Amino acid sequence: MIICCGEALIDMVPYKTQDGIDTYRPLPGGSPYNSAIAIGRLGAPVGFMGRLSSDFFGTMLVNRLKDNNVQTDLIVRAHQNTTLAFVKISAGQEPQYAFYTEGTADRSFSREDLPKVLPKDLHGILFGSISMTMEPIATTIEHFIIQQSQRTDADAPVISLDPNVRPVMIQDRESYAKRLEGWISSATIVKISGADMEYVYPSLSREAALEHVLSLGPTLVVTTLGADGALAIGRRKDGSRFSATAPVVPVKVADTIG
Repeated sequence: MIICCGEALIDMVPYKTQDGIDTYRPLPGGSPYNSAIAIGRLGAPVGFMGRLSSDFFGTMLVNRLKDNNVQTDLIVRAHQNTTLAFVKISAGQEPQYAFYTEGTADRSFSREDLPKVLPKDLHGILFGSISMTMEPIATTIEHFIIQQSQRTDADAPVISLDPNVRPVMIQDRESYAKRLEGWISSATIVKISGADMEYVYPSLSREAALEHVLSLGPTLVVTTLGADGALAIGRRKDGSRFSATAPVVPVKVADTIG
C-alpha cells in the first residue's frame, strides 16, 4: 500500500454560466489528495492520511476518495472548516492561487492524529506541497517521515517527496529551503519541477540544482521539463550514477490544476 499524506482542499475554479455570469465551481483537490486519486485509478492499493472537515466539503472529499478506490481508514474527521483555494486562470500562464487556510481541518493535523498502527502492507509514502508550509501539519508529517526514514527493517517504505512549491504560502524563502533540504534527505524519491528549483535555488542552473538535490541523499530525483518531457538522475546500490529521459506524450491540455 501507498499512503498519501497532506492537504485535502476544495479548488474554487472559475467558470462562466450559460447566462454569461462569472462564478466558481467547487472541485476536490490538493496535491497529495490528487496523487491518491491517481494511484487508486491505476489499481494500486492506496490510502489517504490526514484531517478532513465534517462539513459538506469534507464529505465531498471523502466520498471522492472512496469512489476512486482510496482507503479512508487513516482520515480523522474534525469540526474545523475545509481549506479553500481560489484559482485564477490566464491563457498561457500557470494558474494563480489564493488559499484560505486559517484554522482549517487539514492544516490542524497533529501528532495525536497519527495512526497508532500502520498497514502491514505499507510499501510507500508520498508527501509534500502546501501542507509542508502550514502548522501543525508540517511538523506532524515531518515527524512521521523522519520516523519512517530511520527504519532499517526489510519492510521500510519508499518515501516520495513532491515539494510542489507555492510561493504565496511561504513567508521566508531561505527558512523554507533549509527545511526542505531536511525533507529531501529523508526521501527515497524526489520529484521537483523547474519552477520549484528556480524558487529554492535561484542562483543555480537546473543541472546544478538537480545535482545538489541528489547529493542530499535521495536515490532518485526526477524533474519535469514541460514540453520536453522529464529527466531523472540517480544512484545505484553500488554507488554508480545513471540518468534517463522520457519524452512527453502529446495531449490536449484541459488544465493543470488537477
